[in-house]
Amino acid sequence: MSDLFKATPLPPLAEALRPTKISEVIGQSHLLGEGKPLYLVFKSGRPHSMILWGPPGVGKTTLARLTATAFGCEFIALSAVLAGVKDIRAAIEQAEQYLQQGKHTILFIDEIHRFNKSQQDALLPYAESGLVTLLGATTENPSFEVNSALLSRAQVYVLQALTDDEMHQLFTRAKEYVLSHLDFDEIAISTMIGYADGDARRFLNLLEQTGNAALASGTTHITSDFVENALTLNVRRFDKGGDNFYDQISALHKSVRGSHPDASLYWLCRMLDGGADPKYLLRRIVRMAWEDIGIADPRAIQVANDAAATFERLGSPEGELALAQAVIYLAMAPKSNAGYNAYNRARAFIKKDKSREVPVHLRNAPTKLMKELGYGHDYRYAHDEPDAYAAGETYLPDDMEEPNWYEPVARGLEIKIGEKLAWLRTLDRKARDK
Repeated sequence: MSDLFKATPLPPLAEALRPTKISEVIGQSHLLGEGKPLYLVFKSGRPHSMILWGPPGVGKTTLARLTATAFGCEFIALSAVLAGVKDIRAAIEQAEQYLQQGKHTILFIDEIHRFNKSQQDALLPYAESGLVTLLGATTENPSFEVNSALLSRAQVYVLQALTDDEMHQLFTRAKEYVLSHLDFDEIAISTMIGYADGDARRFLNLLEQTGNAALASGTTHITSDFVENALTLNVRRFDKGGDNFYDQISALHKSVRGSHPDASLYWLCRMLDGGADPKYLLRRIVRMAWEDIGIADPRAIQVANDAAATFERLGSPEGELALAQAVIYLAMAPKSNAGYNAYNRARAFIKKDKSREVPVHLRNAPTKLMKELGYGHDYRYAHDEPDAYAAGETYLPDDMEEPNWYEPVARGLEIKIGEKLAWLRTLDRKARDK
């Protein structure tokens, strides 16, 4: 029994295939290709502090380890999820000991965005003095999650999800290493690549699980049906509170604004598939109707509201069809941000303007004193005027010029609105010229 407990467990496939030198890294050619930023860093022989920003499973930790190896530095790794200021101090003391031995230290902070401000501040003096070269890894936008002082001392490198071709390269490497006895059909490979969603670690875990399932079932031929039945395939990469979430809702909004129904459906379904709250999506869809379509097609607002009401009644998944048809309608509706722009201009003006008095003729006069003061005097009741319009009348404060905030676009219903507004302004000019 003692031999059993002494046996070294086999590492997971993702760990076993972790690159040991830069040339083995799959992906990130925009950083590691010849003449590219990180290629030049490694070639220079002089490391610098950096933040590696990218989605899970794209090689952030691997690059950090390879950096230490390439520059002959000691490597100290901390996880911001578990570590605190005490752990930072211990790491710094270790770095000082290494320095006395003539060795430089690379301090790697995984999930650095999880450190609070004081923890990030604790790193500053040591990164600044050069005692350590700081490498941070984050899945969140460092512009928002990393202190500006720390960010100014580190170069940010953006890592990208692996492409399908790069995932195929990874598959070839894994098959040669441990899966050579299995025969994978192309659809099975594509299925796992699709579910891995650019995450190399997830893909290798899927391959490892497939190998275990094949061994248990006595199978050597791996089909897409086998993959679907044998594995628990999780939803696509999606973080309900992170950049990926906001990037996708931005893509949905811009696809609707850009009048592309298929792209609108794609991003809507991606978010639903990823676990986004349909009620949140409905709120955004209603917002799109007001912001990007507005008065050009008032029916769009009704369609959005009806979709919300339908979902409230049916729930998921039946009610999601209403969301889909709403985004199709909004995508194909005439677009206008005239009302949105007019509102923003008015808000901006009011914010910086003085408090102007209401013109006397527009004031209410419920008492005798108010009438004696002239409140409401000479007010022209529009319904009693030709065309129900008091031509030449003003409704703005006496010392304020016409701002012309609302400018209808030549699309949808606003074509007619623009024509009417031009006609009314012509009546005003004629009345004032008399």
